[in-house]
Amino acid sequence: QVRLVESGGGSVQAGGSLRLSCAASAYTPYKFYLGWFRRGPDNKREGVASMNSDGSSTYADSVKGRFIISRDNAKNTLYLQMSSLKPEDTAMYYCAASTLTWMPASATLLEANYDYWGHGTQVTVSS
Repeated sequence: QVRLVESGGGSVQAGGSLRLSCAASAYTPYKFYLGWFRRGPDNKREGVASMNSDGSSTYADSVKGRFIISRDNAKNTLYLQMSSLKPEDTAMYYCAASTLTWMPASATLLEANYDYWGHGTQVTVSS
């Protein structure tokens, strides 16, 4: 069973930075895709960033140039460095793992392709 636990959320002012972490259980195969999703006030969950085991990453247009996803396979940990935060980034951020070992880049931000989810960490950005 794959277990994912997010941390690092908080409240910041616009323009600030936060680093989210997602600790995966020891049973998370390193070949899994890992991703970050968020659910904002509109209650829609959207893909933010994803990364495969080789380090290839995909970002939503809304966060390109501001967010960086990284993973440490040895530590079973996924990170999301968020900079130049905007009020519209306010959301619950979720870590997810997909059992697919390959999918096209366009599919890596679709929640339907992910099988395991953390409980989320709240990020609030004030103007």
